[in-house]
Amino acid sequence: MKPSRAWDALQRYWAAYSGSPAIIRYLRKKGVGIGEGCFVQTLKIANEHFLVKMGNHVAVAAGVQFITHDGAASWFFREDLQAGVFGTITLGNHVFVGMNSILLPNTSIGNNCLIGAGSVVRGNFPDNSVIMGNPARVIMKMNAQKLLYKMSPGLCATLQLNMADTVRLLKKHFSAQLNHKPSNNLV
Repeated sequence: MKPSRAWDALQRYWAAYSGSPAIIRYLRKKGVGIGEGCFVQTLKIANEHFLVKMGNHVAVAAGVQFITHDGAASWFFREDLQAGVFGTITLGNHVFVGMNSILLPNTSIGNNCLIGAGSVVRGNFPDNSVIMGNPARVIMKMNAQKLLYKMSPGLCATLQLNMADTVRLLKKHFSAQLNHKPSNNLV
């Protein structure tokens, strides 16, 4: 027996407010291929869930959209084509997809890649790439990004800290900026 739309809506709602493990369970049930050790914060996947595959250790931030079909083709050329245009979306292992990115049909992301927030991604991208923009393109290799992170003045050792200690460390680290009062002098 096929579950009702109301039941599916309830499951979707529950997943959205229960966090990544519930979202992953829901998406797997719908047909999305999701590897091990993943963190997913979005339910925005087009109806063709089975066309989306994620490798191991993939992180997908909130607001990311997976679009597996081109609605314009069937809207504008409905009588001529009598068909829809679809495509797969594949993410390799160790991929991070930043907030509010849009992944379009026929997209393949290699292993060890970072997709910057707000990017609109379509095409094939090689391993070890930092991918950003609209349209998205490779802007550097991951080893260069790692060097930028190591040199960042915002680098703070927080991974082993609880939330209270993290907040305390960040307030101390950024105290000069947090206490800075803008002047009214216009020069």
